[in-house]
This record gives sequence, C-alpha cells and structure tokens, in this order.
Amino acid sequence: MTYDLILGDRAYSSWSLRAWLLVERFALSARLTFVSFADASVESQLAAYAPARTVPTLVTPEGIAVAESLAIAEELASRHPEAGLWPSDPGLRALARALAAEMHAGFSALRAECPMNLRAAYLDVPVTDKVRADLDRLQVIWTHALARSGGPWLAGDYSVADAMFAPVATRIATYGLAVDEVAAAYVARHLADPAFRRWRALSLVEGPDLPWYARDHPRRDWPGPAPIPARAVETGPSENAACPYSGKPVTHFMETGGRVFGFCNATCRDKTVADPEAWPAFMAIYQT
Repeated sequence: MTYDLILGDRAYSSWSLRAWLLVERFALSARLTFVSFADASVESQLAAYAPARTVPTLVTPEGIAVAESLAIAEELASRHPEAGLWPSDPGLRALARALAAEMHAGFSALRAECPMNLRAAYLDVPVTDKVRADLDRLQVIWTHALARSGGPWLAGDYSVADAMFAPVATRIATYGLAVDEVAAAYVARHLADPAFRRWRALSLVEGPDLPWYARDHPRRDWPGPAPIPARAVETGPSENAACPYSGKPVTHFMETGGRVFGFCNATCRDKTVADPEAWPAFMAIYQT
C-alpha cells in the first residue's frame, strides 16, 4: 500500500517532519511531494488535494486527503497494525496517546517563540516565562513517561509520541534551552536518530533559506552528532561506479578522508556531504 504524502520545507516545517518520521521510521511506502513556503500560499499549492489546506497531508489509496497529524498517525496505525506505530501494551499505548495529544494541542509559546529551523543553532536565547512553563511541563511528562516505560523512547520502543515530540527536541537543541538531565538525554536521542539525521541532511541542501525563520541571536555549531568531514569535488575517479542510492552511473563526486565517492546527481552527493553516516547505503560502500 503506497500513500501520497505532501510536505513543506524540510528545514522549517515541524509538522511535516512528524508525518515523514511516521512513514520513514515504520517503513511505510509513500510518494513525497513538497510545497514551498517561499512561493504561493500553502493552501493554493494544495488545490489538487482538497479539502486539505495544510501540510502534512496524507492521501490514501482511495483518494481521501488526511491533513491533521494525529489523524494521519491513527489512519496509518489502523491500516498497518503490524508496524507498531502505537505500543502493543495497553498501558503504554494509553500513555503514548496521551502524550501525542498533549503535544498536538499544547506548547504554543515554545512553538511560536522558537520556530523550527534546522539550518541554525543559537546562543544566549532569552526565555520568556511562558516558554519556561512549556519546558517545565515537558520535563514533567517526559520524566514520567520514561520512568513508566523504561525507555529508551517515551513508551519504550519508538512510537507516534516520539515522532510528535521530535520537532520539540530540535527546538530545545537549536535555541540552547536549559532542561534537566532526563530531558536533555531525550533530546540528544532525537538528534542522533538516523531517520532524523537523514531529514536534516536533506534540509541543508534542499530549498531556499527563509529569512523570516531566522532569529537575531549569536550562532553556534549544530548540537547534534558531528558528521564525518566531507566535501564536494569536481572530478573522480571514484571508488564506486554506481550511485549507492539509485544504482545509476556516477556523475558527481565527494571526497572524505582522502577517498572519493560518486553519485548520480547533485542532491545524492550533497545530502551525503551533509551527513555521511545518516545514509546506510553510502556507509555500506564507505566501510568496505
């Protein structure tokens, strides 16, 4: 079963990240279409998917447009019970649903004052009382959930609840917001998650910078795992004759650690340059 999933700009669309993690983390099949936050209104770009007017929008094989993230999660869970989007344990499932619903409806100050921007990380960000209250609540519910489930994710294994909180984790990291050790470890778990790293790598190379998401704070390095140093180069020869992703002949090249690897187009190369370890297909040839 294959879905159409319509998403917004990777660097800035927090709700799109949530929906993408659901299909990526649970190995569901989806054709991706992206709308631009820099062009016409999102609603006008979704005219073909009426009555949807926001991203993400999931289109089912029957042609039904599902445009709310919790509805997307529930629909996918219903159609793919074997995938494990919700925990099988009734108590943990209830916990995960409560967490996901609170995220969907709450934390408005954190979301408004600290918009997701995966291309920047800041220092010395002032924290308002309302944002502090949101952070305090996150610490309470994350600590409770992790103690109840035993971790490593909120309900034990990765679930819808964790996909819902992934953009919150990026905000805490991006803006350098102070949280306790339990919350900080949970944030770090998201930043190290291979699926999230793939999304962020693509966010660095796809789409324009949107200045209205930038904030006037001192910049710092991205707080997640440091990628293997790599750079684009003009020519080969490369160790591989075929692109690790498409299998097509190589035309674009990357150097890392004195070794040159080839790819079939600029995006395949650039996403790998951004974070080589995020891509299992590349690491398979890198480690050979």
